[in-house]
Amino acid sequence: MEKREVDQEEELAATCLCAPAIALNLSATFPVIKACAGLGALEDGRHVHKQLIQSGLESDVFVCNSLVDMYAKCGSIEDAWSVFNKMPSQDVVTWTVIILGHVKCGQGQKALELFRQMQQEGVQPDSVTFVGVLNACASMVAIEEGRCVHQQIIQRGLESNVFVASSLVDMYAKCGSIEEAQRVFYKMPSRNVVSWTAMILGHCGSIEDAWRVFNKMPSRNVVTWNAMVLGHVKCGQGQKALELFRQMQQEDVVTWTAMILGHVKCGEGQKALELFRQMQQEGVQPDPVTFVGVLNACASLIALEEGRCVHQQIVEYGWDSDVFVVNSLVDMYAKCGSIEDAWRVFNRMPSQDVVTWNAILGGCAMHGHGKEALKHFERMCEEGVQPDDITFICLLSACSHAGLVDEGLRCFALMSTVYGISTKLEHYTCMVDLLGRAGHLQEAENMVKAMPCKPQVAALMALLGACRIHGNMEMAERVAKQILEMEPENATGYVLLSNIYAAAGNRHLCENVERQRKEKGAKKEPGRTWIEVNNEVHMFVVEDRDHPQMIEIHAELQRLSGLMRDAGYVPCTEFVLDDVEEEEKLFHLCHHSEKLAIAFGLINTAPGTPLRIRKNLRICKDCHTSTKFISKIVGRAIMVRDANRFHHFEDGVCSCMDYW
Repeated sequence: MEKREVDQEEELAATCLCAPAIALNLSATFPVIKACAGLGALEDGRHVHKQLIQSGLESDVFVCNSLVDMYAKCGSIEDAWSVFNKMPSQDVVTWTVIILGHVKCGQGQKALELFRQMQQEGVQPDSVTFVGVLNACASMVAIEEGRCVHQQIIQRGLESNVFVASSLVDMYAKCGSIEEAQRVFYKMPSRNVVSWTAMILGHCGSIEDAWRVFNKMPSRNVVTWNAMVLGHVKCGQGQKALELFRQMQQEDVVTWTAMILGHVKCGEGQKALELFRQMQQEGVQPDPVTFVGVLNACASLIALEEGRCVHQQIVEYGWDSDVFVVNSLVDMYAKCGSIEDAWRVFNRMPSQDVVTWNAILGGCAMHGHGKEALKHFERMCEEGVQPDDITFICLLSACSHAGLVDEGLRCFALMSTVYGISTKLEHYTCMVDLLGRAGHLQEAENMVKAMPCKPQVAALMALLGACRIHGNMEMAERVAKQILEMEPENATGYVLLSNIYAAAGNRHLCENVERQRKEKGAKKEPGRTWIEVNNEVHMFVVEDRDHPQMIEIHAELQRLSGLMRDAGYVPCTEFVLDDVEEEEKLFHLCHHSEKLAIAFGLINTAPGTPLRIRKNLRICKDCHTSTKFISKIVGRAIMVRDANRFHHFEDGVCSCMDYW
């Protein structure tokens, strides 16, 4: 069971136990009993049982079955029998649960006696019952009883059930009848890893036969590999066993790494980290590619503390000299907001390649350190590292975020004239963004027209964003028309144009754009924000109501709102498109995802602790202003990475100097 699942079950059981005066209902009962069973929490289970008696639910057959199962899994067969015997009648589920309980406790003979007794009382076994009984036969090497059970399985038409058939194969193999195991195995319409592994274990006396089965397996798990390793040990082939062990490590790691990388690519960083933890719990050692994927997951979530833990593991495994891993470390620290840590890793490297330099230059760009990026570029060239096209994307982006127009134009020219690097669409897009942000809208539009091929939507979006910043409605309409012709189902163009109209107070045109967006089926991307607290990443969405601490979060936001108003804060409602009263606009602004995340961070961390959050969209003007006020009021450093760059808020000031 994964740690998170255990935590949830503990919380669920604790919730029930902390409120003994509240009567339980059926919907609440089953997950609570299941939680106690999963945790092996016998005393808690007994406490829940008492509450059930007080609530009058003890006679419900489903509750009783759950109680029998819980007591059996907690190792108290006596309590299980106490519930069982008080039931007015027992169905197949009840009998199966008590049989499985005895099997789990190593009482196979008693399980077989109960199996016969249930049939004498007219209760017919199902597939789960047969699986439990076959396990009992296997544990006692009771092949004759197993054959009798097999006959009943055939009579009931369950031999083709993959779980029943796998248990049959396992039973015959463990009882030493590999021929009967093979007969069942080859009759199976489909086979799972359990049946394949059972066959290998059965053949361990004949290593050649075991290899024949092993090589035919479509997939293998740790148990399968261990069976082969043990088989070679028993045959006195220690060297081959070691080779197999190493091969095993290299193979379950390739599979795990592929899954981790897949989740990272799909933007599911949290799931990737969960898989990484599960992989290690199962004893699979990560390789450099695994660590690269995990570091990328940490970077995507701004999970700095998690990233530091991964860094420690990298050192322990001895991969801290691998250039690909170290480059990913530099990138992770930069994207997690700790440019200092990125530099520490960078400076410890015996040598840096262009990828390393690009990672550090990209970090400077994201943090708005334009002049530093240019200075480090000069150092890079002095050290003989040849820049590539990515280097200049980083430099142009750094110039854009810092408003360094002349320096950006010079870099754009150097790229082709000095370094012979072909100008790509991405470089033109950076230049459009650089000129547009600085207010040179006509030059930016000319840059779009000068592109060697039809401009990409990204370049036009950069120009439209600049029109929004500087309020140029005429150019915005012209650019938006191009965007919507190219990508009518992309909501961003509609949203930017609508914001421009809203800022100008033109409600009618706002509504027209919104209507067009809905007609085209262009869905807005909801605002999402992630924050790491105590090595766990929490996600919030705009107007989130599902977080378990939402009451406390709202109370904190209300407290902060009053303090902000006293300090001179004036809400910015110009971009709230809904035609509602001002009070409702303020409520909408107060529930942006980054505000929820900041409030959550404040109530769950010690005073003075810096907060680091990531947002999937560009931070809005009101949230930017609010965060400046909050940083001063609470005396905290607050770092926000939005879709474009980092914002470091401290003592009422943002590092971007309101240029973003």
